[in-house]
Amino acid sequence: MTTAPIILGTAGHIDHGKSALIKALTGTDPDRLKEEKLRGITIELGFAELQLPGGQHLGIVDVPGHERFVRHMVAGATGMDLVALVIAADEGVMPQTREHLEICQLLKVKQGLVVLTKVDLVEQDWLELVEEEVREALKGTFLEGAPILPFSAVTGFGKDDLLKALGDLADQVPPKPVSGIFRLPIDRVFTIKGFGTVVTGTAISGSLKVADAVTIYPPGFKAKVRGLQVHGQSVERALAGNRTAINLQGLEKEELDRGMVVAPTGAMVASRRLDAFLEILSSAPRPLKHRQAVRLHTGTSERVAMPLILDADDMPPGASGYVQFFLREPLALKPGDRLVIRSFSPAFTWGGGQVLHVNPTRHKRHNPEVLSHLQTLEQGAPDEVLRLYLLEAGAAGLSRTELTALLPWDPVELANLLNAQVRQGQVLYYDQENQRYLLAATAQELEQQIQQLLTDYHRKFPLKPGLSKEELRRQLPAKMEVRLFNYLLTDLAQKKQVVAEKDLVRLTTHKVTLAQDQEDLSRRLEEQYRRGHLSPPTFKEAVEALKIPPDKVKQLLQVLVNKGSLVKVKEDLYFHQGAIGELKAALIEFLKKNREITVVQFKDLTQTSRKFSIPLLEYFDSTRTTVRVGEARRLREGA
Repeated sequence: MTTAPIILGTAGHIDHGKSALIKALTGTDPDRLKEEKLRGITIELGFAELQLPGGQHLGIVDVPGHERFVRHMVAGATGMDLVALVIAADEGVMPQTREHLEICQLLKVKQGLVVLTKVDLVEQDWLELVEEEVREALKGTFLEGAPILPFSAVTGFGKDDLLKALGDLADQVPPKPVSGIFRLPIDRVFTIKGFGTVVTGTAISGSLKVADAVTIYPPGFKAKVRGLQVHGQSVERALAGNRTAINLQGLEKEELDRGMVVAPTGAMVASRRLDAFLEILSSAPRPLKHRQAVRLHTGTSERVAMPLILDADDMPPGASGYVQFFLREPLALKPGDRLVIRSFSPAFTWGGGQVLHVNPTRHKRHNPEVLSHLQTLEQGAPDEVLRLYLLEAGAAGLSRTELTALLPWDPVELANLLNAQVRQGQVLYYDQENQRYLLAATAQELEQQIQQLLTDYHRKFPLKPGLSKEELRRQLPAKMEVRLFNYLLTDLAQKKQVVAEKDLVRLTTHKVTLAQDQEDLSRRLEEQYRRGHLSPPTFKEAVEALKIPPDKVKQLLQVLVNKGSLVKVKEDLYFHQGAIGELKAALIEFLKKNREITVVQFKDLTQTSRKFSIPLLEYFDSTRTTVRVGEARRLREGA
């Protein structure tokens, strides 16, 4: 298996020697910007490489220590496998030491060690006091019991012990596969003469090759990978964990910004709303209030966000719960991504947590169903999470492409999971062309709804043969696709629960049955049209003859049409089927002998007035018996 490099990040208070430590270990000065050189502090993220004596390869991220640059610290800690908490022996534990440690906790960094720098400036008894202070500060954190190693960048003291300890920790880091969707949060954008726009960042998942098509999220700009560099070396493929520079073809520098994400087209969705599980630090100076604006940091992004606390009115220090963030500007994330929130003024780290849903609907607060769904997203198995997304989609269903954008899984992993759910009958694969899926329980509910609509319709209109497909579809959820509607009708027909005839749908059990008085009226009505032959009664005459309301006559006429006793030639004009059959035979015989027939000749043939002969001619045209040629009709081929 191809695995990604191990990422080691530094953390700690300003001027505690993080950059000097990296330069002493690697020979690389991570303070690359002119302003950093002048001010003597790290403002942006710095990067370096280290080959350990045991052969392990480390990518090192040097993050700023100054309070104003904590947002860069969050960016550096994202994707970190190990942390080196740097504490100057002459100063000990400082405010940013604690804050950086808390941020690493919130971002779920699991392993690391402590480096006591500048030991050449202190006496041994002072060093022992500082070590005791550090052990006390680490209690209850992921670094409790971690190695504490003295080091001097000036004399090189402790370097060998530090390299060995790093090697031991690196051996414990589980392999990080590079399968999955490639994602690179952008931290820098610049241009190189002759090459064009370049973005840099640390790839947090997947792999990318030269010539791959990518999209920048947000706002969805498309581009092609013209070239790749990893730690300054041109490569054909960049892996998760690599410090990567991407030369993008088709985009200008001014279109891009820090915090955007490079990923395959269709792999992500940008949204101004996200669900999260949030933990408030015990050290937070005050509760987080509902709808209180915060700064939300994730990856290389910083957004102003409003937390909608879903299960409480506020979140005091040490509390945790479900929150929906409403963002001032959209973000492109994946479930499982970590986030940190900070206050505006005075600035402090409030807490952090895990993204659960990247494009949710707006939730009602204190709603047990919403909270239960969020718990499934946080703690549920992949198949449970998948079914929940399909449940939320309802009658609209979701395509594999839409699921890929919403969920964090590799497309192959997602396809395997979907196939397993289809085999188990939990999920319906109703549209293979567009790869669309529906929760089987939703399909069952829709089929029950169709049957209930038809039941109600038959009860209201017992003499009508069925409901039109279009009218039936209009009464179902608007977001249901036509393909799903047709799929459900076919399924119900195969189960012999409905019958679809042309454009009408009815329950299999529905039969048009007339009461005794209706049977008598129906026979009288049919007799009128039989006697009328090719000069039948008008609708008004039929109503006067039966002495019943016009709508009742219309229903009886439709019953006779459905039985095949009458033929509807046009609105309110009906003929007995016997008369139509005789006329059709006579017309075909005439045309075979004479090749064509004029309106006058047809009028003579039928011995009717123009009021009936013209509609009859048009009827035979519409039923493909005749075809009009000029003012005459000819027998249509095959009639």
